[in-house]
Amino acid sequence: MTSRDDELYSDIGRILFESAPEDAQMIFLDAELSPEDDHAKLLYDYINKKNEKTWFLPGSPETDSLLLKKLVELRCFYIEQGLTGGRPVWHGCLVTVDLENMKINLDYRYD
Repeated sequence: MTSRDDELYSDIGRILFESAPEDAQMIFLDAELSPEDDHAKLLYDYINKKNEKTWFLPGSPETDSLLLKKLVELRCFYIEQGLTGGRPVWHGCLVTVDLENMKINLDYRYD
């Protein structure tokens, strides 16, 4: 049985995979969530098959809404489960999706 955070990581990765350009090998999402959880600043980049890094915009405006929802759920999960280590909860993250190896990594920002 997978844990809730694993499900959320998977959902975030799937959303990014589905919105990525066809020639993407790696996807990067730099996300900054508002303290009220009602909006976010989302910046999308990718590395193509020529190893060139460039930005992109998802094809659907719904992508931003879906990602905001999942990131807020993940942040709430961290709070509910006491996973903040006594620090304030993270307010931003860099999501990296390796499409060749189907792996996702989140680096959280606390400052």
